[in-house]
Amino acid sequence: MSDSVVEALILDLLEWLASGERSYLEVMDAWRTSCPKLPVWEDANDRGLVAESIANGHRIVRVTALGAALLNQHKVGHALACPKSARAPQ
Repeated sequence: MSDSVVEALILDLLEWLASGERSYLEVMDAWRTSCPKLPVWEDANDRGLVAESIANGHRIVRVTALGAALLNQHKVGHALACPKSARAPQ
C-alpha cells in the first residue's frame, strides 16, 4: 500500500473524528486493522494527530491541534487545486 493511500485514509480518519466526539471503542471498531500495510490508526497516533482522553468515565478520541492543522492544510490545498465549479457545495 502506498504512502499516499495511507495519508488519504489518515485524512479521512481526522475528518471523521472532527465531525463529532467518538469513543475509543467506536474508533477501534471503525479504524483499527491488523494489516501491516494499512497502519492508519497507528500512524495517526505515532504522528500525534489524535489523542485519547477520559470524559464522563469513557475513553474519547479527539483530533489534536497538529491533526486539525493537517486537516485544514489539506482542505486549503484541495480548494486551491480544484476549480470552484468542481468543488462540493459548502
